[in-house]
Amino acid sequence: MGRLKGKRAIVTGAASGIGRASALLFAREGAAVLAVDKTRDAVEETAAQIAAAGGRAVAMAADAGDEADVQAYVARALAEFGGLDVVYANAGISGGLVPLFEQTVKHWQEILRVNLIGPFLALKHAGAHMVKQGSGSIVCTASVAGLRANAGGNPYSASKAGIISLVQTAANSFFGSGVRVNAVCPGLIETGMTKPIFDYARGRGTEANLGQLNPLNRYGEPHEIAAMAAFLASDEASYVNGQAIAVDGGLSSTHPFRRPRP
Repeated sequence: MGRLKGKRAIVTGAASGIGRASALLFAREGAAVLAVDKTRDAVEETAAQIAAAGGRAVAMAADAGDEADVQAYVARALAEFGGLDVVYANAGISGGLVPLFEQTVKHWQEILRVNLIGPFLALKHAGAHMVKQGSGSIVCTASVAGLRANAGGNPYSASKAGIISLVQTAANSFFGSGVRVNAVCPGLIETGMTKPIFDYARGRGTEANLGQLNPLNRYGEPHEIAAMAAFLASDEASYVNGQAIAVDGGLSSTHPFRRPRP
């Protein structure tokens, strides 16, 4: 405990799932947290949970893919906490599994706006402050869908591949500044975004098959992604920069294969 003691942090997508788990963990580790999400009531509940546990949190409703809103949440963190050390750009949308020939430009634009432009805006506006202070950690949520096919729809996967490239290029854009940029690539995690997958499997009685393709033979939980985000946010990761780290039970370590029958 205390690995983020004294840090001032922003977590986007903090109303549920990985974002809420991360905001709660960051606060337990000693950070003051600005919890950001479009869903006001739910993000206020995240902040309330942090406060009830003795932590410090402020809730703010904002669209992570809107530049004015990003500028506003960065300014709010600076005003509330007197500085900014960590941003976890986690907010994202899946877009569903729409067949390729039924996808529209508008569908792609919205997914890219939230999933890729949103983290870019966080890098741009939070990073500018961090460069001035000579330190900071920016973490983005990518996905194993950005590494290989068949873990998400076309626009979602492209947006997550874009995040992986973004953290690599941004780490070099911040050359010599003391600002680190990394990404987490979750595998199959039970969240609001993946709820339809889990509901479908449970409805069919095939829940035990979820996560069967990775060597741990199970799906993941939001707190397991939060743990990696907290590490990357902390000074323990002081020499980790420009990386996209898979937290997927080993899924991305393999090529497709068929299990031998017993």
